[in-house]
Amino acid sequence: MSRTGTTQSPDWKDGFLFLGNHLALDFVNTRPVMKSGAMELVPDFDALLRWFRAAGLLSSSESASLWQRWGESARARNTVKAMQDLRERLRKGIHSWERGAGVRRSTITDLNRLLAVHPMRTRLKASGRGTEQYFQPQQPEDLFTPLAYSAATLFADADPRRARKCDQCVLHFYDTSKKGTRRWCSMRICGNRKKVAAYAIRQRMRHRR
Repeated sequence: MSRTGTTQSPDWKDGFLFLGNHLALDFVNTRPVMKSGAMELVPDFDALLRWFRAAGLLSSSESASLWQRWGESARARNTVKAMQDLRERLRKGIHSWERGAGVRRSTITDLNRLLAVHPMRTRLKASGRGTEQYFQPQQPEDLFTPLAYSAATLFADADPRRARKCDQCVLHFYDTSKKGTRRWCSMRICGNRKKVAAYAIRQRMRHRR
């Protein structure tokens, strides 16, 4: 796994994968399976804050403020565990939704509960034209706000036929290609491997003729 300070693939940012083309999917992808097995990329509050910064959800000052106030607290640890639990519930819900089963009732209930407790805020843009949504994290639990909102918008607005799990690994992505026929998470991670395998199959079939 790439680490901060080392040469990284464009799919990685500060040690995290960002190839889902949707925040909720990038969050689900924080527990990928590498050659050494499943890897937890957000094992503690520090890593969780780094992921939020890498995702563009927190500024450095916001992250530092949360760490200074909550750092090693039980609330921070509990939030990390709750985030991990939410991620795994979302993984199951997304996988079912991708296969055409619709959004699970339990997923809807889960997200609506989080949205009620941790709602996004709306403000007029600085230009005075249009509005934008934002959140102001003051405590660890506030970090649920953008994740719940992103997951809700994924289910509500995205085409489930373009959301899928990679054919080669456990990562999920939203296909933004023109044809919508992509089946691998990334050319750099799985795309080349799949193309090489397909080429080998074609060669074997050709020699059998």
